[in-house]
This record gives sequence, structure tokens and C-alpha cells, in this order.
Amino acid sequence: MSSLESDNRPGPRHVAVIMDGNGRWAQARGHPRTVGHRQGAEAVKGVVRTAGEFGVSYLTLFAFSAENWKRSAREVQDLMGLLRTFVQRELDDLRDNGVCLRVIGDRTPLPEDLQDMLARAEAQTRANRRIAVTLALNYGGRQDIVNAAQQMAQGVADGELGVDEISLQAFGDALSTSSLPDPDLLVRTGGEQRISNFLLWQCAYAEMFFIDKLWPDIGPDDVHAMVETYQHRRRRFGAIIGS
Repeated sequence: MSSLESDNRPGPRHVAVIMDGNGRWAQARGHPRTVGHRQGAEAVKGVVRTAGEFGVSYLTLFAFSAENWKRSAREVQDLMGLLRTFVQRELDDLRDNGVCLRVIGDRTPLPEDLQDMLARAEAQTRANRRIAVTLALNYGGRQDIVNAAQQMAQGVADGELGVDEISLQAFGDALSTSSLPDPDLLVRTGGEQRISNFLLWQCAYAEMFFIDKLWPDIGPDDVHAMVETYQHRRRRFGAIIGS
């Protein structure tokens, strides 16, 4: 039993994470940035396991942003290779441990073999219910909103949607995260305090947690601290609680 299970205060159901600091972690140790990315992938495995133990049902990880294509061709190539390796090596464990893997973002620029691997991983883990892990790949929050607006505009143009039917709920249903609840907690590692175009609409009421630790150094104690911090915050959603 985790130390949080006996606490009556609810923990976050959905945690979204900006995994920052892989490159800096490697450079501080005199290694190429790719070494930091590999170590970051190891951290992902531990965080997925620990988050599930603490009752998190949904974990969304910002793995590759739409802006990351601006990095050197070598680093992008290495990141694509790391994704391949991660899916190949971890798929059996994900499937056997109740992890449902999902991907959001524009996959079309990704290598075709990687697209196929991701699709197979999604299909093979779709029935799992212990924790849903979503990888945001080639994802941008603004583009997600634009795509939803275009989809709804097309519906109006085709006569399938009335203007008065455009609502907060309908717009949310048009986003790439329509199958997920909005994040309760947004975490960013690495010391930066911005959300960097990640889940802009979805994080309207998310609690923010910024930690100076670099992503490869994140472990179970840090996940515990994130969840516990959330439990101690008072979520009002615009209402006045107490006197």
C-alpha cells in the first residue's frame, strides 16, 4: 500500500508532464545529449510504474513537440531511434502491466516504420485499464486548437453542425485528447516555469508544479511529492470555499 492510499484527500486523476532537462543532464556529465535522452527514457518507466501505484489513471507525457524539429538533424534522428527502441523493448511490459498506450499529435512527419510500430502498440494495449499513458509526439497545443476549430467549421459548412451547437463540451470533444479527462496536475521538470504550447485548452484549471530537478533524475520520491503537493492545494474552480 502506498503512503497516500490511507489519505482521504483525493490525488490527481490525470497528470501531464513536460519532461525537460535530458540534454542538460547529459552535458553536465560531459556526455552527448543523446545519453540524456536515453536516461530520460529510463525515468519514464519508473514514473509510469509509480504513478499507477499512487492511483493516477492517466499520464500524458510531452515526448516530442512540434518545435523540436528545429533541433539538429542528428539529435532528431537519435530521438526517433530512441522511440523505436522504447516501443520494441517495453511493449510486452506495457501490455502485461495493464498500461494502455496512446499517441496524440501529427504522426505524418514521423518515419513510416515508427508510425506502424506506434499503431501496433496502441492496438495491443487498447484493452488495458490500469493506467492510460499518452505520448504527445509532434504535438502543439495551438495546432490542436486550430485543428478542432477547422473540424467544427467544416461541420458547419457541411450542414452537420449548427453554430449554436458549438459549445465548450463540443469543442473539447474535437480536440486530440477527447478520450481523456482534462489534466488535474501539470508538472514541468528542469527548472523552467512555462507550459511551452502543451495542452493549452486542456490545462485551463490544472494545478501547476514546477521542479528544478532534471527529468532523468526524477524518481518515485518525486512522484510522491507531486501527488502530495496536489493533495494539499485547494481547488476552487472560481468558487469561494469556506469563510
